Amino acid sequence: MEKKMVGPFIFIDHMGPAQFAPGEGIDVRPHPHIGLATITYLFEGAILHRDSLGNNLEIVPGDVNWMTAGKGIVHSERETLEIKAHSHALDGLQCWVALPKDKAEIEPSFHHIKKAELPHFMQDGVLMRLIVGDAYGKSARIKTYSDMFYLDVLAKAGRTISRPDAERWQTSECAVYVCNGEISIKGERHIKGDFVLLNEEEDIEVETNSRFILLGGEPWSQTPHIYWNFVSFSKDRIEQAKDDWKHQRFPKIPGDDDEFTPLPNKGKSG
Repeated sequence: MEKKMVGPFIFIDHMGPAQFAPGEGIDVRPHPHIGLATITYLFEGAILHRDSLGNNLEIVPGDVNWMTAGKGIVHSERETLEIKAHSHALDGLQCWVALPKDKAEIEPSFHHIKKAELPHFMQDGVLMRLIVGDAYGKSARIKTYSDMFYLDVLAKAGRTISRPDAERWQTSECAVYVCNGEISIKGERHIKGDFVLLNEEEDIEVETNSRFILLGGEPWSQTPHIYWNFVSFSKDRIEQAKDDWKHQRFPKIPGDDDEFTPLPNKGKSG
């Protein structure tokens, strides 16, 4: 809990796994972000993304939504009528990547990348998809603002996996998040839901057929502040964002501006 970042990754949220009855499901009303980029990646289900730039599209398993908040963006995360009308499941991850100081106030942007456009490779019973960044000699399409890697790994029992590009990432931080299965690191067993920091030259031993995420990047010398959906190196900037949201100075989402998520007293959101 004392470790606040892994590379540029400052927050990770596992959405699910959840099973919804007809008429039920997720319905995240419009809410703001500053100073970060969000990465939404699904294992199962579908989410309707809408934002203040006018984007309106559905993300499905394997695709990537990369949303750069910069100086400020508003988005909602809902489900379509077709999904919500039936029994359905949802399972996926949303990660927050902090923006460097010199990029914290850039113009907001949004990129949707289809899974077929992502590096996808298999070797000796290990299947990997590179979601963002650079790893194992591969590069994803999305432009990042700091060195990083983010991989989806499906591996058979008995395989051994080394951390990405150990020679290149000599000073990097690396973590593994277990989605399913069982792995061990230096003889210590880890199961579904475990988030483990790897030390230098530590390998992952796959005990049962497993799926896990590898993420990380170069360490940051300073950790930004977080309040709710706001990330900044300046507490004054966060106070300004709070006031802007309270008084509805953020841009609106075209076609989805009838609802409003109140500013909480404290904490984080999606």
